[in-house]
Amino acid sequence: MATIALKVDVDTLRGTRAGVPRLLQLLARRGLQATFLFSLGPDHTGWALKRVLRPGFLGKVSRTSVTRHYGLRTLMYGVLLPAPDIGRRAAAEMRAARDAGHECGIHCWDHVVWQDGVRTRDAAWTRAQMALAWQRFGDIFGAAPATHGAAGWQMNATALQQLDDWGLAWASDGRGSGPYRPVVEGRTLAHVQWPTTLPTLDELIGTEAGARRITESDVAQALLRRTEAEPDRDQVYTLHAELEGGLLAPAFEALLDGWRVQGHTLTTLAGLHAANDGIGLPALPLAWGAVPGRSGELVVAPAGLRT
Repeated sequence: MATIALKVDVDTLRGTRAGVPRLLQLLARRGLQATFLFSLGPDHTGWALKRVLRPGFLGKVSRTSVTRHYGLRTLMYGVLLPAPDIGRRAAAEMRAARDAGHECGIHCWDHVVWQDGVRTRDAAWTRAQMALAWQRFGDIFGAAPATHGAAGWQMNATALQQLDDWGLAWASDGRGSGPYRPVVEGRTLAHVQWPTTLPTLDELIGTEAGARRITESDVAQALLRRTEAEPDRDQVYTLHAELEGGLLAPAFEALLDGWRVQGHTLTTLAGLHAANDGIGLPALPLAWGAVPGRSGELVVAPAGLRT
């Protein structure tokens, strides 16, 4: 059977302070480890409202209530309320993930700023943002991050190069069908990208499955059908502390239990990487593409996104 890496994106202060502790309890009950990727600087979630004109954004919002999952207060950060510094206010929750044995890495410094800006910003801006995240991670954990997983699956060539400069051996910054080594300016980088291969729960909820729409109560079964159809394919599943650590926790628990029934091994990105020798991986250039259920374009491995 396959190995499935559990990758937790932590986007907001609420997700860090409420979602992370709930996920730690949920995973501990099953003796499981995951990779936690933290947003380390200001929470400007309210700025994301400007995405309203992006193709697909309104459709996604109508399918999965942003207010229910993120809370009204979070949606006002940076607009009607000051943006709280996540790393300063929730360092204890971050360290609790490490202390429980989970792999910890960098998601970003400022989630909204990175997600909405990195594709078009220059090398100096990119390196400055990543330096802030690197320094804050060290301040909190007293060690370098194990890995990196980009906010909103958004990167640029400089950001990929920075991962090599940091000496990271693996990362998960985009979407795709399997591992590869990224190519930047004609040069193959040393680190391995393990893209998210499975759809997220919020991408599935509200979409059509046969003659009906997928709901929160049956979204786990919809995803389990996908992994059942490819029992020997290694996967990376991205969950969000704000969702699976909140109202979608029951669906996530059903998903974990279902994967165990299917016979899959559940692990961290580090565990998935360690189980593969990396020999014969394709070298692929930075590319962008649409993902069903997600607004805008994301980093997508050119070999194709499995949907």
